[in-house]
Amino acid sequence: MSPKVAEDAVRDLSGHSRKPVLSAKACCADGPDEAATGAPVVALAGAPNVGKSTLFNLLTGARVSMGNWPGTTVSVSRGVWHTRHTAGAPVEVDCDCPEGECGCDHIADHDRDLTLIDLPGAYSVDPMSPDEALTRALLVDCPPSEAPDLVVVVADAAHLARSLYLVAQLRELPLRIIVALTMVDVARRHGIDVDTWALSEGLGVPVVALDPRRRHGDQTLAMAVRRELDDLPPCPREIALDEEMAAVVASEDLDDDAEMAREDERFSFIESVVASGTTSSGQDRRTLSDRIDRWVTHKVFGPLIFAAVMWVVFQITTTVAAPFQDWLDGLFSGPVSEWTHTGLSAIRLGDTWVDGLLVNGVIVGVGTVLTFAPLMALMFILLAILEDSGYMARAAVVTDRMMRTIGLPGRAFIPLIVGFGCNVPAISATRALPQARQRILTALLVPFTSCTARLTVYVMLAATFFPRMAGTVCFIMYLVSILLVVVVGLLLRKTLWRTMGSEPLVLDLPPYQVPTARLTAAVTWMRLKGFLRTASGIIVVAVAAVWLLQSIPVGGHAGFGEAAPEDSAFGVGARAVAPVFEPAGFGSWQTSSALVVGFVAKEAVVSSWAQTYAVADPEETGQQEPLQQKITQSFEQSSGGHTYPAVWAFLFFLLSYTPCVATLATQKREIGLGWTLFGLSMQLAIAWIGAVAIFQIGSLLW
Repeated sequence: MSPKVAEDAVRDLSGHSRKPVLSAKACCADGPDEAATGAPVVALAGAPNVGKSTLFNLLTGARVSMGNWPGTTVSVSRGVWHTRHTAGAPVEVDCDCPEGECGCDHIADHDRDLTLIDLPGAYSVDPMSPDEALTRALLVDCPPSEAPDLVVVVADAAHLARSLYLVAQLRELPLRIIVALTMVDVARRHGIDVDTWALSEGLGVPVVALDPRRRHGDQTLAMAVRRELDDLPPCPREIALDEEMAAVVASEDLDDDAEMAREDERFSFIESVVASGTTSSGQDRRTLSDRIDRWVTHKVFGPLIFAAVMWVVFQITTTVAAPFQDWLDGLFSGPVSEWTHTGLSAIRLGDTWVDGLLVNGVIVGVGTVLTFAPLMALMFILLAILEDSGYMARAAVVTDRMMRTIGLPGRAFIPLIVGFGCNVPAISATRALPQARQRILTALLVPFTSCTARLTVYVMLAATFFPRMAGTVCFIMYLVSILLVVVVGLLLRKTLWRTMGSEPLVLDLPPYQVPTARLTAAVTWMRLKGFLRTASGIIVVAVAAVWLLQSIPVGGHAGFGEAAPEDSAFGVGARAVAPVFEPAGFGSWQTSSALVVGFVAKEAVVSSWAQTYAVADPEETGQQEPLQQKITQSFEQSSGGHTYPAVWAFLFFLLSYTPCVATLATQKREIGLGWTLFGLSMQLAIAWIGAVAIFQIGSLLW
């Protein structure tokens, strides 16, 4: 691979390179909030699902995506690692070195800030996808002066031989290496005991055992890192490569025989290291994970269990969160609105455009969206528990069987399941796929996965029209989302990519484990913060734009802010679009305008409804029951009495059409403008045709 591999690794499919990443140090120098300027660079490397991202969060306090399933990290995350402790204070060091042989009492006790980067998961430095190519670029192909100052290779003690292949490759390079050993408790349950001192002797690099999920061993790792960076006596002593290996490594152009000899040397080295550093009870223990997997990954019972689990998630979400939603709704529609109006009146701004913008605009629109915060938080908690427990990896196996049957690439399941959280990182995650056609196909399918932003609209309509079945309605929409991904993927493959072969999903199934409160809380807050950021950012802009358009009169003699909503610029524009949706049964201007605003963000559909009906009748500002009544009346009128088919048609359109402008921007970056426009046209066509079909057929039967 050429020295420009870092730039080539981030080159998009249209042939235009994005911002190049030339070195680990260069990619980290983005500012004091993300990296310590001038500080040594420490890189976290390792296979997927060995705990790198969890360790990164423990050491930096950052909040990147964490989960107990593969494919979590798809780009380089960076942060500042404060390797500090009070000088002279005792430091609890978990050291397995024989007494007096490692010098652990000579710990550098000065403060030090390090720049820590979390590289994409890789089993080796032989890349099979663009993200693995980026890992190689930052560790192998960059000039020595731009390489990381130290590499911490995170290895799974339960699958040690597989994790050590990367170590075997990196130790052939002029890099300082430390092995951070995770999953030691899991290995012990498998009857495997790891001697970190013997393992370190065999590898020739320091080995530290830790448990990032329970915050154990981070001080020991910090001590080892400081020792290596300060060129203190290593623990244990560094072992040089033997002459035969060094001769092979020195060769620039290896023929097939030499390459095979090199591979054999590595595997022999790994075998000897594992033999000397581990002891096994000799018993092939059938673990609890094995017994559970017999059922949850079964061809028949696996999908049924997965469906039951997700149904329970939606039932809990919609029922438990309801009282909190009602309380927040009363807070925004009552005290918050009244206090704001009273405060503005005190400074002679009551009943002015300022009052209208804040009360009927921001508070009603944003407040209505924020009432869904408890629901989103509960959903994120439940999903985080499923991920941390290890179940989501099993869900990947269950769903992958169906996807491979219709020819979709098996590895594509990872970004697709990420899409059920948010489509933007899911499209970015397609970089992990090895073939360009697979990346394009998956990026076109991700928008059909039902992101959590759509959930706010599902819940509102389900609570309005199907109050006793709200959870089941949301569950059905997610099943429809999966069906759309499958059907559209099959159609695209049979038409545009007939020659693309299917590929099995290969991933490590992590052991089941009891979710930790800290990790669950961190993941939940990270996702909830993203939802709140949308509500406080994009939604505020959308609310202000809708309020402004509703305040501009079109025709007549009404002044600014005095025209009826249907006579405003917003209403006139919405009426022009409404006829497009009449065959689908929801051709009212209020509903049509909400869908147009939903192009910005799906949460804006709810805020648009709240604004429109609040402006229409100020006495009903923010009241949940009147808002639901208004929505019901709108669907009854536009559907000619066939309310339920119209609601289902609307839900299908909401699911199928473009998620948000951020998704379009990410698609353009990853697959180019041409494919993005193709995807946009396809989504609108499928959404409209499907919605019309649902309403027309449903109105005959219902």
